[in-house]
Amino acid sequence: MHDISQYQDFFITYLKKQSIRKEPKNLYEPIEYILGLGGKRMRPVLTLMAAEVFDTNYETALPAAMAVEVFHNFSLVHDDIMDDAPLRRGEVTVHEKWNINTGILSGDAMLILAYQYFEQYEPEVFRNLAKLFSKTALEVCEGQQWDVDFEEKNDVTIPQYLKMIEYKTAVLVAAAMKMGAIVAKTSEKEADLIYDFGLNLGLAFQLQDDYLDAFGDPETFGKQVGGDIIENKKTYLYLKALEFSTPEKASELEKLFSLQLDDNSVKIETAKAIFNESGASQATQEAIEMYTFKAFETLEKMDINSEKKDILRTFGENLMGRKV
Repeated sequence: MHDISQYQDFFITYLKKQSIRKEPKNLYEPIEYILGLGGKRMRPVLTLMAAEVFDTNYETALPAAMAVEVFHNFSLVHDDIMDDAPLRRGEVTVHEKWNINTGILSGDAMLILAYQYFEQYEPEVFRNLAKLFSKTALEVCEGQQWDVDFEEKNDVTIPQYLKMIEYKTAVLVAAAMKMGAIVAKTSEKEADLIYDFGLNLGLAFQLQDDYLDAFGDPETFGKQVGGDIIENKKTYLYLKALEFSTPEKASELEKLFSLQLDDNSVKIETAKAIFNESGASQATQEAIEMYTFKAFETLEKMDINSEKKDILRTFGENLMGRKV
């Protein structure tokens, strides 16, 4: 097996060889733009890694990894439109650089392109990949809708929130790993175990994303810090702050998250102060650690050697400690 940076390099080399620049250019240039913005490439790396965990050369998994990355970026283009986000990975979002209609249409094209990468596999592998991909894509849409619904809902519970982020984020991380297992033609049991590993890692990843949205460094985070607060999103931080705060502070936070302001700087700082004072920040970091360790427990059930378990464990530890 290889280390994370090598898998990233393998995937980026493959990505650069893809012929995406076609006509009409206003359809394909935004696709090339979003795919070229960089990012951690976490999901395709997991697909390549999972294939090699099950003794199959990473090159076999490159088309599946590309499908995962194209789909992930499709979801980002549409998410950014829905959130009216100005930045993605530190650069202008697609709908800001072009326009909303172009962002919608280019995103639609990316979803179709993602499926086309599965056509490079034999029928049985193609069928299994497409079946998992369709299930995952629908779950991501369900998670996104719940996320939108929660903005207007004042009684979101922690279990509801965790289900939302499981569908919106974690299922794609899990599917990325299982796709590597499918390409490697491993047993159904091992494929399901690596899916569970990815699911818990994905939950930890999204909780870390929520935490960094409030407390990340704008220079390294790559997105607008405080974006969730501006959008009044009922994140784990927010829900834990309500649970732990005095009635007065909880009421103040609820009122704060009912406002739409032109200048959000005071709103962001006030919310962050409540997150810290209530213990919600600490609780969120503890939840990140818990889901990461749940992923590690799944590793112990897998029929792979200790070196491979160590590589997957290191990946999880790096995610838990990330700043971007």
